[in-house]
Amino acid sequence: MTQDTAIRDEVTRLRAELEDANHRYYVLDDPLLADAEYDHRLRRLQEIEQAHPELLTEDSPTQRVGAQPADGFPAVEHALPMLSLDNAFNEDELRAFVERVAKLLEVEPQNVVFSCEPKLDGAAVSLVYENGLLVSGATRGDGRTGEGIISNLRTLRSIPLKLRGDTYPELLEVRGEVIMNHERFEAMNEHAREHGLKVFANPRNAAAGSLRQLDPRVTATRPLEFSAYQVARIDMARIDDSLLPTHSEQMKLLKAWGVRSSAELEVVTGAEGIIDYCRRLGERRDGLGYDIDGAVIKVDDLRLQRELGFVARAPRWAIAFKFPAQEQVTRLNDVEFQVGRTGAITPVARLEPVSVAGVTVSNATLHNADEIARLGVKIGDTVAIRRAGDVIPQVVRVIEDQRPEDAREIEFPSECPVCGSDIERVEGEAVARCSGGLVCAAQRKEALKHFAGRRAMDIDGLGVKLIEALVERDWVKTPADLFHLKAEDLAELPRMAEKSANNLVASLEKSRHTSLARFIFALGIREVGEATAANLAAHFGTLEAVMQSDRAALEAVEDVGPIVAAHVETFFQQPHNVETVRALIDAGVDWDEAEIVRGATPLEGQSWVLTGTLESMTRDEGKERLQALGAKVAGSVSKKTSCLVAGPGAGSKLTKAEQAGVPVIDEQTFLERLAEWEALPAASVENAGEEHSQ
Repeated sequence: MTQDTAIRDEVTRLRAELEDANHRYYVLDDPLLADAEYDHRLRRLQEIEQAHPELLTEDSPTQRVGAQPADGFPAVEHALPMLSLDNAFNEDELRAFVERVAKLLEVEPQNVVFSCEPKLDGAAVSLVYENGLLVSGATRGDGRTGEGIISNLRTLRSIPLKLRGDTYPELLEVRGEVIMNHERFEAMNEHAREHGLKVFANPRNAAAGSLRQLDPRVTATRPLEFSAYQVARIDMARIDDSLLPTHSEQMKLLKAWGVRSSAELEVVTGAEGIIDYCRRLGERRDGLGYDIDGAVIKVDDLRLQRELGFVARAPRWAIAFKFPAQEQVTRLNDVEFQVGRTGAITPVARLEPVSVAGVTVSNATLHNADEIARLGVKIGDTVAIRRAGDVIPQVVRVIEDQRPEDAREIEFPSECPVCGSDIERVEGEAVARCSGGLVCAAQRKEALKHFAGRRAMDIDGLGVKLIEALVERDWVKTPADLFHLKAEDLAELPRMAEKSANNLVASLEKSRHTSLARFIFALGIREVGEATAANLAAHFGTLEAVMQSDRAALEAVEDVGPIVAAHVETFFQQPHNVETVRALIDAGVDWDEAEIVRGATPLEGQSWVLTGTLESMTRDEGKERLQALGAKVAGSVSKKTSCLVAGPGAGSKLTKAEQAGVPVIDEQTFLERLAEWEALPAASVENAGEEHSQ
């Protein structure tokens, strides 16, 4: 054996031993190699690679800390959005979730199989493997775009740089949570205290902050661990699809490839099975050794997941059960009143600072006057504080036997604390509101923040501080005034150099052309979120049609009920709102819109389903065009389905439609019918939809 061959064999052996040690420690929880022996072998491998750089590979264990400090993190667009989950806070809501799922699947609730696992309280990330090698890693970000942190993720020994075995797929995207366990978190903080370094408030903040270090060598010193919770994408070319019919089996296969997943995952049946799991997990919560804030429940069958689909930004097939938040007791020192975007007056308790679930809390919401009355709370009281959903601090009860003699009643103001306008309370509503509208600087600031937001008009560079400065100088009274700002004036503002001013003007110019859905959302109409704005735009087609619609017409829009319809109608009945809309259009704000035929619509009252891949448009675009023609677009096939559009890759929905005798058309026929219906004059649409199945 030559010397070169011997060195190559030693490198291969050392890498295998080190990766096996990582796998046994982090994935199997069965360590055999002592830390000192691990370190000895790692140093030996480093020595060989330094002496023979031609042997160095990206998947070597030595490369977990091989990158130089970064100037910043690149934006990474997720191939599939990292969605959030709807929440359940009690057993009745869990039962309601199971009932909804069963109804959509048309099965008995007690027969639906679910996988349950802890909801880890850390930082969500996505890992992409190509041909077994880790090639990309990113934070969740806003769900669509995250930050590329691959150099930092490589430092985590619980993340394999190369998948184990030889049966892994060509492409694999795994999503999971990066966490710190309690013991290592406390040890890290104790070391920080001894050396005068930063002490973290809780493991979640420590994990998130560690992942965003520009120097991966810093990340490598932090005791981070990764646990997978989802296979987002997988190329099945090398794998028998029948091996992966369920989420739970996917998690088992990940473990074989060296990717850690939760050892607490269980498969249960029906609502009672879920409730029993959540109860048992809650009882063991404090002994797990790491933070969880609930449980995640998913329909286990992946085929059924695809059939159930998504609504807004959450899947129909999953829900998060949130455990009751931890509580702490402190003193309520005072109450201040804040004014929100819609004029809502919110009482905010100023508290003696207290740590709740690892976070220092000095303010908490009291919601409204009714809540103050319900609690019977007074200034000076000792109160119990809870972080609702482990996020939003709120006062939950008063410790009355500790009430001081000088406790004072909380007096709700009759005038806005910002602008002095009358405060009004509509009958039937708990919230009191400032009547000042955009006259009120507080409302104006919040309205502008919403208007400029990324999902609204997306005005880059128009941050909170700048908005406050513009309002305080009275330069911007309505959103339309933004588009008349000049760079030379902006440059006079504090911390606004000439370049920043020019960039903002350019961003304003770019934002002038938007979409009708974004524009409606940006107006800040009460209860009108992104999904509702999109439905309004798709249904009516033009802004004028939305503005002129009465409540009955508005309630015909998908997901628009009486309350939302009333808010939309009321908004466009106010002269100052109409003036603002006209001013925005006069300022050059525009969008592409197609006038929709008024009156009868070709597919009125029909229910359509889209499945498979459409080559000429996205499924969302197809959905919008069907909705514009009066159809309701459902996520699953039922006896009420009027027609199924089946593109390439159509699966169970196509089979179910054929078994139920539902008419099925391909994409080419769908396009031809759309062209016919969209070209029809109003007088000719009455029976047009009857031809779709022939």
